[in-house]
Amino acid sequence: MKVIIVEDEVLAQQELNWLIKNHSQMDIVATFDDGMDVLKYLQHHEVDAIFLDINIPSLDGVLLAQNISKFAHKPFIVFITAWKEHAVEAFELEAFDYILKPYEESRIIGMLQKLEAAHHQQTAPQAHASSSRENLTINLVKDERIIVTDINDIYYAEAHEKMTFVYTRREAYVMPMNITEFCSRLPENHFFRCHRSYCVNLSKIREIEPWFNNTYILRLRDLDFQVPVSRSKVKEFRQLMRL
Repeated sequence: MKVIIVEDEVLAQQELNWLIKNHSQMDIVATFDDGMDVLKYLQHHEVDAIFLDINIPSLDGVLLAQNISKFAHKPFIVFITAWKEHAVEAFELEAFDYILKPYEESRIIGMLQKLEAAHHQQTAPQAHASSSRENLTINLVKDERIIVTDINDIYYAEAHEKMTFVYTRREAYVMPMNITEFCSRLPENHFFRCHRSYCVNLSKIREIEPWFNNTYILRLRDLDFQVPVSRSKVKEFRQLMRL
């Protein structure tokens, strides 16, 4: 797995270099301290991941990531910064992760393991495509950190005006987007928009209870919460669940 480091602080660059070499199998093919130099390099070289500081000369990390997102080959981007307020921007650019300085070694190790796993999944042979689809991940936001989460861990999502609350068995996440946009990122064969304000993981449904006006209430495994099915979605839901 080929990666580059973009960091203009020498000590931070050296520390990250050491952590990557000692806790992963990644090949650091180049290091940079200037955004324009990175853009020129990527025009002639492909890499699998970029460890990208946001505050760098010439072209800052956010603008650089915006340019990279237009490439045919899109490397994973891990933002590194001392400023947590950039987390939402990082998420909107679909960054793989967001690491705060000073580095916490255990946090870096966990991120590297997930990054290698994601790269392996991305490059796995077509014969394993079906199993890979079962292990898709999505980026969720919690406490201004981006958490790479297995799709199967999501139980349901709930609309809150322009935000979407996403629930796993033990955690709640707040996503800076409406529920329609969030649901568009989920695999249709696993998730169903059962209500204007709710999207549910079909594999987490434990019980389907008839409700008024010929609608349903869905009880979920492991959670003491009921998700409604709206009248407009009942017919589609019955067909989907073969009721």
